[in-house]
Amino acid sequence: MPVVTERSKRHPDDADVTRADSLAREIFVGVANKWALLIINVLGERTLRFTELRTAVDGISHKMLTQTLRGLERDGVVHRTVHATVPPRVEYRLTEAGEALRETVNGMCAWTHRYLDEIESARSRFDTRGIPSESAPARR
Repeated sequence: MPVVTERSKRHPDDADVTRADSLAREIFVGVANKWALLIINVLGERTLRFTELRTAVDGISHKMLTQTLRGLERDGVVHRTVHATVPPRVEYRLTEAGEALRETVNGMCAWTHRYLDEIESARSRFDTRGIPSESAPARR
């Protein structure tokens, strides 16, 4: 007879990203960083080995790729497959949850393409106007 385990009951606040102690915020922090977003985007195209991922995600270090993949795997966004070969062959692919998240990432990429010129103009205006210190009194 199979052993049935009861799922832990979640508190409604676990899904509230505005609460510092929420599970949702912890997950959000793990998937909403530049490396995770880039990895999710690249893995959406196909299953990749570690070295292929490192090549595809320009500028990521071995250590950061390892840490990010572990976090994404822990959160159920990435599936890791180890093939029993010598040396071992390890492949990564998006899970169903990862594929769904990739749709959001694609939306962010589309937003960036659409507003890139406006963002660059805003940055230029901001950087050249010289923002007074918050502690300095405002001029009238």
